[in-house]
Amino acid sequence: MRLESRPQKGQSAAILTGLSLGGALLATLAIASALVWLAGAPVAPTWGLVFQGAFGSVFAWTETLTRAVPLMFTGLAAAIAFRAKLFNIGAEGQLYAGAMAAVAVGGLHGGEGFAAVPTPLLFVLMLAASALVGGLLLLGPAILKAKLQVDEVVTTLLLNFIVLLGVGALLDGAMKDPSAMGWPQSVALKPELELSKLIAQTRLHTGLLIGCGLSLACWVLLRYTVQGFDIRATGANAQAAAFAGVPITRTVVLTALLSGGLAGLGGAIEVAGRTSYVTLDMSPGYGMTGVVVAMLAGLHPLGVVAASIFVAGMLVGADSMSRAAGVPSTLADVVVATSLLCMLVAVMLSRYRVVRG
Repeated sequence: MRLESRPQKGQSAAILTGLSLGGALLATLAIASALVWLAGAPVAPTWGLVFQGAFGSVFAWTETLTRAVPLMFTGLAAAIAFRAKLFNIGAEGQLYAGAMAAVAVGGLHGGEGFAAVPTPLLFVLMLAASALVGGLLLLGPAILKAKLQVDEVVTTLLLNFIVLLGVGALLDGAMKDPSAMGWPQSVALKPELELSKLIAQTRLHTGLLIGCGLSLACWVLLRYTVQGFDIRATGANAQAAAFAGVPITRTVVLTALLSGGLAGLGGAIEVAGRTSYVTLDMSPGYGMTGVVVAMLAGLHPLGVVAASIFVAGMLVGADSMSRAAGVPSTLADVVVATSLLCMLVAVMLSRYRVVRG
């Protein structure tokens, strides 16, 4: 048995891809339903509870969209980097680094060193600091890959642990909130730097609009700009791109700054929109889940918005379903992982066919 490339031409290729993705969705539903049945719960009512918990009311929608916001930023970070074959697995650390930078500018020094700075300008400085820290955190692994062929998967993954240890030290030291009664959390942002709510008396904030706007901007960048073409060409075939005159090292560096900057900006938005301060449990794995979001979106920036809402809906709905039906909420993780695997298999089968010999 071997794989043979399918001809990727005309409308038939698009139809085949659509059928493959539809099959992936059905396979995901079948596998997850089998797990629900094995857990001893009725299948149809359980899925109804998941949908109701994620999208069945205004409150459910706001909770889902609130959870989707940081996933948009980490998903965009992964999608942009992966398009250039720069496998950024460090979005979790970059998100925390950006959050700490936001608190350092807008909380620790917001009332001291920047006392004379107008609030709008201070807000911009806070976001810029977060993006810069996140970008610089990925710049080192990117340069090591471009110059020495060091595997960026390893370096970015290990940097997550270094950053989290550093954040823990800061939360117990220089940036600890003296009014937190010993709890390891940072000082809070100035109230005027917090994002406004989209719907009153909910947690949904304007970071959702920022995330959607950045998704559109990233799509325009990749599709209509020279830099976007360089990123796509580098990811498709770096040697051919270099032969055609694409500056590979510069492209990798710019991609690293953009990808890390998006993840760092996500940390600032999460602090300014939801938490107001940083704790070590601020993120339940948004960085790694962002990789899943990017893959489910097919590395398409606009698809990241839909994929992040889907993943967030599964997580929020599973929490609600777990309380009502007694099925473990980890079912959401299984569904998300299964959907990713099924989608990857579907994409492979749409591009290749299995033949004998």
